[in-house]
Amino acid sequence: MHLNEIAASLNQVVGQDPLLITGLVLVLVGLLFKIGAVPFHSWTPDVYQGSPTPVTGFMAACTKLAAFGALLRVLYVGFDGLAWNWKPIIAVVAVLTMVVGAVLSVTQTDVKRLLAYSSITHAGFILVGLIALDRAGLSGVMFYLVAYGFSTIAAFALIALVRSQGSEATHLSQWAGLGRRSPLVAALFSFLLLAFAGIPLTAGFTAKFAVFGAAIGGGATWLAVVGVVASAVTAFVYVKVIVLMYFSEPTGDTAAVVPSALGAVSVAIGVLATVVLGVAPSPLLDLAHSSSLFIR
Repeated sequence: MHLNEIAASLNQVVGQDPLLITGLVLVLVGLLFKIGAVPFHSWTPDVYQGSPTPVTGFMAACTKLAAFGALLRVLYVGFDGLAWNWKPIIAVVAVLTMVVGAVLSVTQTDVKRLLAYSSITHAGFILVGLIALDRAGLSGVMFYLVAYGFSTIAAFALIALVRSQGSEATHLSQWAGLGRRSPLVAALFSFLLLAFAGIPLTAGFTAKFAVFGAAIGGGATWLAVVGVVASAVTAFVYVKVIVLMYFSEPTGDTAAVVPSALGAVSVAIGVLATVVLGVAPSPLLDLAHSSSLFIR
């Protein structure tokens, strides 16, 4: 699709064009499906749980980044002239995505499914920044995608290390007491969970502050409030996992295996990036802001 030609053709539309709106909605359905937004999210938990953990980590980080990149290009460049039509749709989807992802994450008993619903909630947070319709929102979204990508890859790399009887141990009951048997893996995973929750001095906090601040600046304060409430719900879920690892008696023979060299590098880079982007986010924020201008 030539987005510049689409944008130019919108100037010739008089009134409401049913075919134009229908076409935009169908394109949005495809892109929202790719990012796992509600109500197009049902594939996410099953695919995350059933796929090999390295593949799941790739899908959770890289696929979401690419899908949001496409969504930004389509909406900000091709259909910018229809912002008043698609903005309410994205706002409703953002609310549903945040609420459904946060609420359903509470009931999960598998760590990969839990992170799947977590990724759904994060997709809702990112959509909040997208609705701002300005450079602050666009730069916030790009920062969020980078920060979330690093943290997610590291988290799934750690999940791949936790095993019981030679196979991956993904049921939460198998993670009980992991802090005693594999203290380093438990500590790193706990840190990444806190980053997902948006604890200060982590990349997650800076990312959420960026997108929620942009939404408030763009007049969507109510969306930011919903996002904060959803963040509180997911924070409860993350803390529950941390408590399970450190304050429960170990069961079975679950323990973390020694990672390969590449696995250790992946975890180190992800954790380091989560720390750096939380403590000193200015360079990446400035880069995102200076790059947040689409040329048609």
